[in-house]
Amino acid sequence: MKANRFKKIKHILSQRQPDLTVLMDNVNKAHNAAAIARTCDATGILDIHAFAASETIKITQKTSGGVKKWTRIHHHESAGAAIKNLKQKNFQIITAHLTENSVDYREIDFTQKTALVVGAELFGISCDAVQLSDQCVHIPMHGMTQSLNVSVACALILFEAERQRKEKGMYGKSRIEYEMYKKILFEWAYPDIADFCIKKNVEYPDFDTESGSLLKPFKTSEFL
Repeated sequence: MKANRFKKIKHILSQRQPDLTVLMDNVNKAHNAAAIARTCDATGILDIHAFAASETIKITQKTSGGVKKWTRIHHHESAGAAIKNLKQKNFQIITAHLTENSVDYREIDFTQKTALVVGAELFGISCDAVQLSDQCVHIPMHGMTQSLNVSVACALILFEAERQRKEKGMYGKSRIEYEMYKKILFEWAYPDIADFCIKKNVEYPDFDTESGSLLKPFKTSEFL
């Protein structure tokens, strides 16, 4: 592991926001799922949640984009189940959906523990997601169109969240619990060894979290 590479990995991980996430409610197009994942990575999101009505959509969500190494996707049986799970973890549920009671997305305090729910143009937001939301938000528009592409809308809202959080200093130091931070740091720095350990159900080898060096050589032959 080169020192500059490990330093960059540590810097990126230290800015991850464990209390900001996105729930993709049946986002069915690969380019939209990929764009949402890239925006999540760019705004410091580690965990992405998703519901897919079909196996085809689930595969699309899992494989789209080149940032899946840096983000983790969690699939749920339904949007409602995902939201209930997030609410149990004290996330406020903010849904991008125009209603009579929706508010300008910039009125939301995104420094709070927040899950943003977005849906695809083909299906829209599910009824469960709307009913279980704490607040629906919209993006003010001044033209004939009433909606944006889901990945564009998601990006606008997440970068507002990033702006608010940056002003509050929430990207200034790691906010991930240390043992989880160490686990993810190893997986990012040594993905092949991590995959091998997971398959063989063995613990990750010890490593220096400052330099990235393994404390002793790791030999896969020892576990074969």
